[in-house]
Amino acid sequence: MSRLYLVTPAAIDLATFPALLDEALGAVPVASLLVAPLGLSDMALQRVAEVLTPIGQRHDAAVLVRNDTRAAGRAKADGVHVDGSLAELKQAVEAFRPRSIVGAGGLKTRHDAMAAAETGADYVFFGMIDRPEDPEAHPKSLELAGWWMPLFETPCVCLAGADLASVAEVARTGADFVGLRDAVWAHEAGPAAALVEAARLIEAHTPERLA
Repeated sequence: MSRLYLVTPAAIDLATFPALLDEALGAVPVASLLVAPLGLSDMALQRVAEVLTPIGQRHDAAVLVRNDTRAAGRAKADGVHVDGSLAELKQAVEAFRPRSIVGAGGLKTRHDAMAAAETGADYVFFGMIDRPEDPEAHPKSLELAGWWMPLFETPCVCLAGADLASVAEVARTGADFVGLRDAVWAHEAGPAAALVEAARLIEAHTPERLA
């Protein structure tokens, strides 16, 4: 069954967000938390990572920092998520593995995904974090996840859309992880309720359950 992979919102207010995150992660098990605010300086990202990492780890979520190995190391995160160049991914794999997790994002083609897996990355991520989310999961992400799952051992994450109902279509691909961002943080009932509903949708729509 797919597990939950939670991406932080693009904008984070450290005065209010940590308590919101703590409540959300306490609602249902979340496998991974990606610290991925946009537009921050290196020092600001490191500060965010230092605050959020212990919250995620207290709830048994593997905490990853996007595109900043220094911030990940100083925050004592569990790893780094790289959606830059293949060379940057290789450098992260060499520096971090096997003691820490290295994820590969920014993958637009099948060739990109296979090349990322060949570096030794721990997972591949289908979906563009910098791209504004549509209500539905991006068709390309769904296609890539559905193609990947029967063929490769490296786990994959498939990013759902901004509408929580899109979790169902992602779960049906069989992806190891369902990625969630706006569907959680912008949910009218709040992030904790959104994660509870996401977990229900995954259980109801995984291929094993439907078979």
